[in-house]
Amino acid sequence: MTETFLIVGGDAAGMSAASKAKRDDPDLDVVVLERGEWVSYGACGLPYYVKGEVSDLEDLVAVPPESFVQERDIDLRTGHEATAIDTETRQVTVETETETYEQSYDHLLIATGARALEPPIDGLDRGGVFTLHSMAAGREIRAFVESEPDLERVAVIGGGYVGIEMAEAFRAHDLDVSLFEMLPQVLPTFGGAVGEAVAEELREQGVDLHLDTQVQRLAGDERVQAVETAEESVPVDAVLVGAGVVPNVELAEAAGIELGATGAVATDEYGRTSAPDVYAAGDVAEMDHVVTGEPTHVPLALTANRAGRAIGQTVAGDRTRVGDVAGTAVLKAFDLAAARTGLTDEGEASEAGFDPVSVSITAPSRAHYYPGGTDLEITMVGDRETGRLLGATIVGEEGVAKRIDTVATALHAGLTVEEVEYLDLAYAPPFSPTWDPVLTAAKVLGGKLG
Repeated sequence: MTETFLIVGGDAAGMSAASKAKRDDPDLDVVVLERGEWVSYGACGLPYYVKGEVSDLEDLVAVPPESFVQERDIDLRTGHEATAIDTETRQVTVETETETYEQSYDHLLIATGARALEPPIDGLDRGGVFTLHSMAAGREIRAFVESEPDLERVAVIGGGYVGIEMAEAFRAHDLDVSLFEMLPQVLPTFGGAVGEAVAEELREQGVDLHLDTQVQRLAGDERVQAVETAEESVPVDAVLVGAGVVPNVELAEAAGIELGATGAVATDEYGRTSAPDVYAAGDVAEMDHVVTGEPTHVPLALTANRAGRAIGQTVAGDRTRVGDVAGTAVLKAFDLAAARTGLTDEGEASEAGFDPVSVSITAPSRAHYYPGGTDLEITMVGDRETGRLLGATIVGEEGVAKRIDTVATALHAGLTVEEVEYLDLAYAPPFSPTWDPVLTAAKVLGGKLG
């Protein structure tokens, strides 16, 4: 008898699971429910679509819906929303514009993703206020930017990934941009050195920064006209709220499926939830941190794709771990790249039970005599007791992504700082000094660890 693998959510985790399961077990009945019209798209590319570097919204689609149906034999149903899960009868209630029906399953994957966080600010419902976490939102923002003749001033609320990328996108349209961050620095999870460097870059690019500033209200009649804080009122024509994301756990929680300490769905090493034969992956789910071994919530694209693929392989009969995460990320901020991986803050590392020591160095990206090089700032954290590498942040104009991946690899391998210092990394004058900045940072940190 043919088994049914039912997937709720048609983006990274969901479609990766569907494709892998069907590829490994062609006889498996794979059904995907997606409430929207888009599947398998790169949401990380939306700021660059708004900016204009990506010309067509369709370019962000990795695999067209018809390819899943016609070439991969996946029963993909767009415009179908799962509204309830009964884990005892193994049925999911599905609603469309015209009907409500019950869909049975043998294996279920909850891949409902996350949504943009709406902070407690009065006036978020006014016209000209946007969030960016869907293809429809990206299309709406770009159309607004290109069609509004009186658009001159835009506020961005939030100094994280989306906030900084959208500040750059709006500046590319010659708009005046004010960025509001409630904490004392932008990119707070990247550490102080990165935050200071990115803040300086934003100011040099004409972004008006309001750090350590809580937005209280978006003023205006039907359309937003000002951002109000305790100290001032800043006139604006539009607002982009980029204050983070929250996992879409409501469907799972209503079914009695356990949530973890992070607020996302709790899962084990195979992506299994507390309900039999029910999995969760992507932005809705927790995963274990490679350094701490504890559950964490890392809503990033690779995390979702990798976990979804592993679950698809498990459902097809080859039990596969979803893997650990290090929170590795890289961000473009105008001419700078900022990156992080692992535990990057001594306070965070102490709370995790380590005795952290950190160093910050500045090193050239190329050999000193080779033209075109720039400085990189690296902060590296290690554990005094074991000598283990715990994490790092890097900021600079070139070579940042390559080097943070080296550190991430070391974290997954459980290397000590001394072992990182002796890595045999590639060298040529156009790409690195003889001692790569990662090796230099490890050498300095090793000396401090004693």
